Amino acid sequence: MAVRAGFLLAAAAWVWLWAVAASAFDDVPTAAFDERFSPLFGDGNLVRSSDDRSVRLLLDRRSGSGFMSSDYYLHGFFSASIKLPKDYTAGVVVAFYLSNGDVYEKTHDELDFEFLGSRWGGQWRVQTNVYGNGSTSHGREERYLLPFDPTLEAHRYSVLWAPTHIIFYIDGTPIREVIRHPDMGGDFPAKPMALYATIWDGSAWATEGGKYKVNYKYAPFASEFSDLAVVGPRADPVLRAPRGAGDDQDLLGLMTADYAVMTPQKRAAMRAFRARHMTYTVCYDAVRYASGPFPECDNSDEERENFSAWGESKTVVMRPRARGRRRGRKAGAGARGRADVASS
Repeated sequence: MAVRAGFLLAAAAWVWLWAVAASAFDDVPTAAFDERFSPLFGDGNLVRSSDDRSVRLLLDRRSGSGFMSSDYYLHGFFSASIKLPKDYTAGVVVAFYLSNGDVYEKTHDELDFEFLGSRWGGQWRVQTNVYGNGSTSHGREERYLLPFDPTLEAHRYSVLWAPTHIIFYIDGTPIREVIRHPDMGGDFPAKPMALYATIWDGSAWATEGGKYKVNYKYAPFASEFSDLAVVGPRADPVLRAPRGAGDDQDLLGLMTADYAVMTPQKRAAMRAFRARHMTYTVCYDAVRYASGPFPECDNSDEERENFSAWGESKTVVMRPRARGRRRGRKAGAGARGRADVASS
């Protein structure tokens, strides 16, 4: 009885922490599309709302679609509420990310949220990436399941990029923190980046290592972006310098904002999320990186016991959701196997 009471108390505390975190960014100003963004590709597959406060990105046989910020930024807070496509979405990738790849083709920086589609009865998975100075050959990926169905309503995904650290958030709860370590060198993103949002065909790798492809019978696949927020100093991507006066004050404001400060309560919520929902972390992938974990990894022997040599969780596995319009043969079966984790 006492054990059950303790479990219920812990669950209630988790729900409370999540609710408090979800309201933490309510005062972050959002922008109309025309104020901060421009279409990237997709033509008619990018559909703006009548009030210009939200955007639908579609994927069909013709094309995916996407948009980007009209400016580059040297650090900042970037956020959007995103509703993902429903039903059969194997092979579909929705991305919300920072990059300067169009300026620095071979030495680009990147911070990603990538949402990986699923088969019938499966779950969308979220992958975060950190690349600096073209370090894609030794990327810092992590993957997670979500504690909600992201196709029913929009949820808020945010990235804090500061000179000293990076924090990924879901609904105001931190899910990953990367603290800049001197030994990271150029692997820590340090050049101005633009913000992007896209939907595209990732059949080659997105669902069970590419085993399941996009089925355009279920197109168009629609993702919805709203509450678009960009806070930070604008910068010239070539000169790598802020564009205007007052940018030092902008950086000070960024560094002292609530979303840039990791309190003990927020770190506890982050650890709880990771224990419940993280399916892969590069920090425990001893096969891919046999020489040892990256310098910023905060590993522990106790936590290591929960991960395989491939960096996959032994305790967090794919669970089938309610079946869709078609019969799903144990959707998510074999989720314990390595093939279920998308390889990048």
